[in-house]
Amino acid sequence: MLGLQFETETSWAEIAKDNLQQILTDHAFLEQKAASNAVSIIINYSEETELVKEMSNIAIEEMQHFKMVHLLMVKRGMVLGREQKNDYAVRLQKFFPKTKDRTDALIQRLLVAALIEARSCERFKVFSENMEDEELSKFYNNLMISEANHYTTFLQFARKYQDREIVDKKWNNLLVFEAEMMRERGKLAKIHG
Repeated sequence: MLGLQFETETSWAEIAKDNLQQILTDHAFLEQKAASNAVSIIINYSEETELVKEMSNIAIEEMQHFKMVHLLMVKRGMVLGREQKNDYAVRLQKFFPKTKDRTDALIQRLLVAALIEARSCERFKVFSENMEDEELSKFYNNLMISEANHYTTFLQFARKYQDREIVDKKWNNLLVFEAEMMRERGKLAKIHG
C-alpha cells in the first residue's frame, strides 16, 4: 500500500526498544516538525482553500500526537530530551532540485511529506508488531493508521496540482532514492534512523 521499496528489519525494533527514551524523544520532535511543515504549507499556499483545510487538520493532529507521546513519556518517568537533527528529512528535501516555480515547489514538499509519513507508518508497524509492551504496541498501531492517512492525503494533493503521470514519475524516483538511503539505516533508536 505504501509503495516503499525497502522494508525495515525487525532488528531496528530491538534497537528502539532498548533505547525507549531516545526513540520517544525523537518521535515527539518528529510530530512537532510534521505540524510545523503543515503550518508552513498553509502560510505559503494560503490561496489553496482545500489544501489549507486539510493542512490545518494535519497540523492539529500532529500536535495532538506530540502531546500523546510526551504524556506517555511523563507517565513512564521520562523527560523530553533535546531535539536532534533529522538527517533523513534533510536528505529527502535535497533530492529535488531547487525551483522557483511555486507549483513544482509545492509538489516537491507534498511528495517529501508523503514519504516521511509512509516511512513513519512502516516503522510504527514494525515497532508495534515487535513489542512485548502492550501499551506501546497498541499506541504505535493506532498512530500507524494516522500516518497512513496523512501519506495518502499528501500524495493525493500532489496529484491534484500537477499531471498524475509527472507526479508519479517524481514519486517513483524519490522512492528509489529513499530505498537506497534506508539500506544504510536501521542502526539508531530514531524513527527514521
